[in-house]
Amino acid sequence: QVQLVESGGGLVQPGGSLRLSCAASATIFSGYAMSWYRQAPGKQRELVADITNDSKITNYADSVKGRFTISRDNAKNTLYLQMNSLKPEDTAVYYCNRRWHPVDSWGQGTQVTVSS
Repeated sequence: QVQLVESGGGLVQPGGSLRLSCAASATIFSGYAMSWYRQAPGKQRELVADITNDSKITNYADSVKGRFTISRDNAKNTLYLQMNSLKPEDTAVYYCNRRWHPVDSWGQGTQVTVSS
């Protein structure tokens, strides 16, 4: 079954931290570079971070560089996003998918709200 399930979001104060997880089916995850994306209200979905299959190369959007860390566990087909020093502008629904050739069946996403 082709599946992406994001979790770990929530309400956090500015400066706080969250760790997102994405459980993926092997057909989506295994052997592919993976990414985190986010979509804020009224805005287009944007790429946040990506990681190669072997975890050797990671890339980040300028807006999150130095605050977010992407990682993966290939044995568990799971992608992670550690988010530190969160800002109100990080508020969005966060999704995971392949970096290249994303599957059409996106997960439900996980809501991250940064507010005092």
